Amino acid sequence: MEDDAPGRRRRRRWLAGPAAAAMLLPAALWPREALLSAVMAALALVVSITVRPAARIPLDRAAGGVAALSLVADFVPFGRAEAALLWLPFETLALLVLLERVVRHVPAPRVGLVGALTGTAAVLLPLRFTLHAAHTGLKESVFLAALALFPAAGAAGVGLYLRALDNRRAHAVALARREQRLEVARDLHDFVAHEVTGIVLEAQAAQLGEDPGPAEHRALLARIEQAGLRALDSMDRTVATLREADGRPWEEPGPTRLHGLADLPELLDRFTAMSPAQVTLSLADEVAGTLAPEAEDTAYRVVLEALTNVRRHAPRAGRVEVRAGRTAEGAVELSVADHAGPAAPGGARQGGGTGLAGLAERVGALGGALEAGPYARGWRVRCVLPGPAFR
Repeated sequence: MEDDAPGRRRRRRWLAGPAAAAMLLPAALWPREALLSAVMAALALVVSITVRPAARIPLDRAAGGVAALSLVADFVPFGRAEAALLWLPFETLALLVLLERVVRHVPAPRVGLVGALTGTAAVLLPLRFTLHAAHTGLKESVFLAALALFPAAGAAGVGLYLRALDNRRAHAVALARREQRLEVARDLHDFVAHEVTGIVLEAQAAQLGEDPGPAEHRALLARIEQAGLRALDSMDRTVATLREADGRPWEEPGPTRLHGLADLPELLDRFTAMSPAQVTLSLADEVAGTLAPEAEDTAYRVVLEALTNVRRHAPRAGRVEVRAGRTAEGAVELSVADHAGPAAPGGARQGGGTGLAGLAERVGALGGALEAGPYARGWRVRCVLPGPAFR
């Protein structure tokens, strides 16, 4: 079923207005002593209706603030105690709802403090009447507070039960994800082993037979290339599945050597030796060495991954342009563009592979941005890293 969270939030905001008006309008017919109770009831109702764990204001802060204000209002003299009786049931209901949500949703380090504060406000709310009425005293205050303890305990119990269900559901989801990851890992072994076995058999057959001619040699290399690409695609799909199942960024092990923009000429020389494309490098003199080591290494890895994708997805690209320079704002901008002509049917690239997805997270952590997409008659990877902050 499709998630309708935005629609529910809009409906709750729409309901909060009439609820607040229903609490405040009767106060206009009462003396000014009723204003404090009306405002507190309206505030508690609005917070209990609108605030959720994912709201802009955290649930623990909103509930804790309302509970603290309610406790202060209990001991503030406001004139006729009877003026509070009309609004006490509504404020009590709102505090009980807040108590249930606090116990269910607030993280463990804060749930004890906020839950105790909200529960205390719900239990001591009758004191707003008994402490200020002429015919009530300590006995009535203790009796009504004891009675209020039962619904407060019930609200906390409901919150604990729902919290346990949420934890059990999260545990079940974690187990299901683990099983999925194991199954995907088994599939990866089967797929890649099959393709690698094919490559080995092709190489062995070529060694046992007579020397192949140029045509047979090219056909053999093409078959090996296709098998290798299929294996890499299987690994890409598997890594993408594992990333989605895990639900968190993929942490790669740190490299043994940090590269930088000054290493780009050597990288492009190696790429040129393995590719028929004409490669050009435009590296501004004031760019190399201006970034921090981790940012320099990230920039190098972006170029390396972009060139790897050119080899895999556009092996017949006629020209590859690599540029590194400064933007008007002083940031370092990298771009790798290939000119491969119109894509073959079924060969369109989908986002540049999982390598760029992992690099995008690293670039974002450094305050930069990474994008990849169609450009002119080919594909371009563009990366921007803030320069002055990493000098």
